Amino acid sequence: MLYLVTPLHLAASGILIVLVLLHSGKGGGLSDMFGGGIGASAAGSTVMEKNLNRLTVVVALVWAFTTIALGMLLTNS
Repeated sequence: MLYLVTPLHLAASGILIVLVLLHSGKGGGLSDMFGGGIGASAAGSTVMEKNLNRLTVVVALVWAFTTIALGMLLTNS
């Protein structure tokens, strides 16, 4: 089980770093490269930014659950 959770945790960690860096900050960000630049200031949050938020939350939940699972697996070993 440990050999299944550890790669999943490492993958979720890397993906989470990339997703957080893609979010736009106060003055824009890396998400502007993918079409979130012009409409973000006029119409609030774009569809792409909402999808990026949802994906980030899902990956963060996977990361949190794998962290708990690794903690439980390693304390029982």
